[in-house]
Amino acid sequence: MRYEVFITEKAQRDLIDIYDYIASNDSPEAADYVYDKIEAVIEGLSEFPERGVYPMELAERGVTDFREVFFKPYRIVYEVQKDAVYVYLVADGRRNMSALLQRRLLAD
Repeated sequence: MRYEVFITEKAQRDLIDIYDYIASNDSPEAADYVYDKIEAVIEGLSEFPERGVYPMELAERGVTDFREVFFKPYRIVYEVQKDAVYVYLVADGRRNMSALLQRRLLAD
């Protein structure tokens, strides 16, 4: 079964911000490389969405609605709903992920 993958506006903004940061602090070629690799990981969710692990910061709180996959150091956080995958966050895992996940996924 193939799942349809949707990238939320905030996650798309995350990708653009990552690209812009790498392009300005390293090179456009490096930014292209990272962007393409992250997109490939996201596209792979269409076939194997359950392969991701529960983000430890959320699992510690008993929240197991979300999963994550990696293109290190980047963490791609998503949710599987029926036959669709929703990507909510793409972030450098060296950030304060607990606060970021709380703000982005658990805030009402």
